[in-house]
Amino acid sequence: MAFVKKRKTGYYAVAEYRDNMNQRHQKGAGTFKLKREALEAAQKLEKKLNGVDVDLTKLSLAQYFQRWYELFKKPGITKATQNRYNIIGRVIADYFGVKKIAEIRRSDYQAFINWYGANHARDSVVKLNGAMRACVGAAIDDDLITKDFTHNVQLVHDKSRQLRVEYLNTDELLKLKQATAKGLNPRYSARYMILTAILTGMRKSEIQALTWRDIDFLHATISVNKSWNEKEKAFKPTKTRASNRTIKVNRELLNWLADLKANQSTQVFMNRLGTIPTSNALNKCLRSIMADCGISKQGFHFHSLRHVHVAYLLGQGVDVYAISKRLGHSDITITLSTYSYLIEEYKAKNDSLIIDKLSALL
Repeated sequence: MAFVKKRKTGYYAVAEYRDNMNQRHQKGAGTFKLKREALEAAQKLEKKLNGVDVDLTKLSLAQYFQRWYELFKKPGITKATQNRYNIIGRVIADYFGVKKIAEIRRSDYQAFINWYGANHARDSVVKLNGAMRACVGAAIDDDLITKDFTHNVQLVHDKSRQLRVEYLNTDELLKLKQATAKGLNPRYSARYMILTAILTGMRKSEIQALTWRDIDFLHATISVNKSWNEKEKAFKPTKTRASNRTIKVNRELLNWLADLKANQSTQVFMNRLGTIPTSNALNKCLRSIMADCGISKQGFHFHSLRHVHVAYLLGQGVDVYAISKRLGHSDITITLSTYSYLIEEYKAKNDSLIIDKLSALL
C-alpha cells in the first residue's frame, strides 16, 4: 500500500510492490513539498510496479493473482481474510514460480492441488481452490486464457489433519440449555450469548454486535445487520450481503435477554465494565458448563452451537431452505455443502419413512 514519510525536506513517497515470487518490496517515488503530491506519486508508481498499467500477458500467475486480489477482493474483506489471500498468494508463488497463467494446464493444477493437499486439511484446500477458481475466471474475462484449468479437478487433503467434532444430541442439547439458563447473571453475559447461539444459530460476531435496536420485543425478532471485530472492538459489515436478515425467536430467549438491560449499555452483551465476551471467554464458559453437565465432546466450541442448531431443526423436520435463510447463507447450496454430514444423516431416516409411506399404498 502506498504511503508517505515526513522528512525535514518534505514528504517522501513510498510504493509497495511484489516481485515474480510474490515477495513484498518498497521503492521510493521521490520527495515532495505537499503530502497530497507525494501520495499521488506513490500510488502511481505502485500501480506501475504491480502490473496495473502493463501488459497482463507478461505477468506470472503469482503476479496476476496478486493483482486480481488487490483489485477485486481486498477492498471488501476483513484483515483476517486478507491474510488468508496473502498466504495463498505465497503458496502459488512458491509452487509455480514465474510461470505464466497461459502456460498452466489442468494436469499442472491437479499436481499443485495434490502437492498442497498432501499436508493440509480439507477446509484449507477448499478455500485455496475457491480463490484460484475465481482468479482463473477473471483471467478468462481478461482474455488471457480460454479454458478453466481448475474445472473438475479432484480435491485432495490430509485426512489426519481433519478436525473431528462431536456434536450434541437432542437430550444433551436440552441439558446444556437448562444448565446455562440456571446460572444466568446479568453481570456476566457469556451465558446469555450461549443461549442466543443455541436458539438462533447466529454467528459469534453477529451476536457480539447486537444492540437493543436490533431486538423487536413486540414481534419477537432479532435483526442481523452488522458484526463485531473483537480485536479492534468495532462494528464491521456482516460476512455476506445475505447475512443481513431478520430471525424469529421465542419469548423465552427475549425474557432472558431483557435482564441485560440492567447493564445500561447500547450493545446487548456489553457488561458494566464496557467489555463483550471474546472467543476465549465464551469457549471457557461453554466448556465449564458442559463439564458441570457431564458432557464431553471432542473439538466442540462456541461455533459448534450453530451446527447443533441446524441439527436440531433438521431433526424436527424443518425445511432446509428455511434453515438456510435463518443462517444467512446466500445460497442453499452453501447450507447443503456445509452441513452435508447432517443432511445425509436425516436423508437416511427420511428414506426409510418414504418407503414406509409408499408401502401403505400397496
